[in-house]
Amino acid sequence: MSALTRITRAWREMDVHQHLAAGAAVALLLTMFFPWYGLQSLNRKTGAIYSHSINAFGDVSFVEAAVFLVAVGVLVMLFARAEGRSFQLPGGDGTIVLIAGAWAGLLIFYRVFSRPSGHGYPVGIEWGFFLAFVAAGALAYAGWRMRAAQRPEPPARRTRRPPRRGSPDPDLGEGTAVQPRQRPPRAAPVPARERSPYPPAPPEQLSFEDPPTRRE
Repeated sequence: MSALTRITRAWREMDVHQHLAAGAAVALLLTMFFPWYGLQSLNRKTGAIYSHSINAFGDVSFVEAAVFLVAVGVLVMLFARAEGRSFQLPGGDGTIVLIAGAWAGLLIFYRVFSRPSGHGYPVGIEWGFFLAFVAAGALAYAGWRMRAAQRPEPPARRTRRPPRRGSPDPDLGEGTAVQPRQRPPRAAPVPARERSPYPPAPPEQLSFEDPPTRRE
C-alpha cells in the first residue's frame, strides 16, 4: 500500500474536528517556508542598503525547531489514530492538540522579542510570521473542539496474568497480598452403630396348611 493511499484512507476516517486539527498543523508547517523576518545589509562599495527576507529556516533557533516538532507531532498522532492504533494519552487527544497549539503560539510570540541578529540593522517581522501565529491559534482551537466533543480513546489491549500466591494484587493495592484459598473444614466421621454379635431372629413364617377349624 502506497503512502498516498494510506494518507487518503486516514483522511476519510477522521471526523470534522480532526480535519480542522490536521489542516491547522499543515498550515503551520507551510507558514514556516514563508517570509518571517526582514533583514537589511549594507553594500560597502556603493553605500546602498539592501533589504531581503528569510523564512523560519533561515535563522533556526529552539523556537523554530519546537514549532516544527509540534506540527509534525500532531500530524503523526492524528494519522496513527485514524489507522486505528491503540495508545493512551494524558488528558486525551483534544487536550494534547490544545496544549500543542497554545505552546506553538507562545513560542512564536516570544520570537517577537528575540529576533535574529541584524548585525546593527533593525530586523522586521514579515507577513509569514503573523500567518504562523494565526495557524497556531487555529490548532489550539481545534484541540478545544476535539476536547469538547469528548471522543473516547480506544482502550489499550493488555493481557492480565493471575497473581501468584503472596504477591500484591494491582486492583487491591500495593500492600495487599493475595491470600490462598482456604478449604472448608471436613465434618467429623460419624461413629458406626454398635452391632449385635448375633444375627437377628428370623420372622415368623406362615404355614401353607389349612387353619384349624373351630369347634362348636
